[in-house]
Amino acid sequence: MSGSILAFDFGNRRIGIATGSAITGTASALTTLLANDGEPDWNEIDGIVREWKPDQIVVGLPYNMDGSESEMSSLAKNFAGQLAERYDAPVDTIDERLTSVEAGNILKEQRRQGLRSKKLKKTDIDSLAACLIAESWLRANG
Repeated sequence: MSGSILAFDFGNRRIGIATGSAITGTASALTTLLANDGEPDWNEIDGIVREWKPDQIVVGLPYNMDGSESEMSSLAKNFAGQLAERYDAPVDTIDERLTSVEAGNILKEQRRQGLRSKKLKKTDIDSLAACLIAESWLRANG
């Protein structure tokens, strides 16, 4: 696969978004959008998709630790289906257990090392979690 991806860390209150490049195998946190009970502002997502023109869209699925589906993984699958209906890019899903925890740990470590001076925000964690989802997908599909 060549080209760009948009990765989403779906949540009921916030949706983290990251971009990735299949050519370089790298990803970058982009933004976090607010959601109302899992419902995003589709105009904001439309603008991001128009701007980035992804060749692939990826949504993280938050499975339970035993690998079973959670209520949130069902909601994330529904969100992935909505993305597939709206945009002219294939949509894939990937297991994203603990990406938010990993993202929080990375940001805390950056702050401890003095690489980050501001207080950690949940929106920072969500967009970095989307970045980790993108990197994981790129490794699995590169």
